[in-house]
Amino acid sequence: MLAWLHGSATGLLVLCGLVGLVAGLGAVGFRYLIYGFTLLFSGHRDYSATPHAANPLVPGLGMWFVLLAPVVGGLIYGPLIALFAREARGHGVPEVMLAVQRKGGRIRPQVAIVKSLASALCIGAGGSVGREGPIVQIGSAIGSALAKWHGFLSHACVYWSPAERPVGSPPPSTRRSPASFSPWS
Repeated sequence: MLAWLHGSATGLLVLCGLVGLVAGLGAVGFRYLIYGFTLLFSGHRDYSATPHAANPLVPGLGMWFVLLAPVVGGLIYGPLIALFAREARGHGVPEVMLAVQRKGGRIRPQVAIVKSLASALCIGAGGSVGREGPIVQIGSAIGSALAKWHGFLSHACVYWSPAERPVGSPPPSTRRSPASFSPWS
């Protein structure tokens, strides 16, 4: 049944569409995690819409919870990364590039989960980070897991793993044209 996925350009196109769909759903889920952690740490779904408002969950702190929230978030973030997926630390894009260059595009599946939780926690707690890098790493971990699940060779993961990168950007760590590359060789 799944042999046509591995043996045809149409099958590869379907698998790439699947990677994009699942990575997109991962990005949407990541946004909802950020909303949840923002609500938990600030008491508001979007704290920037209610500046200087106290957190109703800890009213005794007044607006000073803004100083405490990033500290608490950081104290949870550090052990979460250290215990469950060390490669989930950092911005996201350099870690994906390292996985492509040194590990054949392989990224452990738990990286997607740990990176989602840790980055959403950091952003929701008021940390000075963005969403883009974690979304790239989450999508790449999903692509790598799907490539491994479908039995693609290690060098094929180079093209699956960075499936989240912008259209038209060349694959990192390679100068070959994707048209000349056969993931089945």
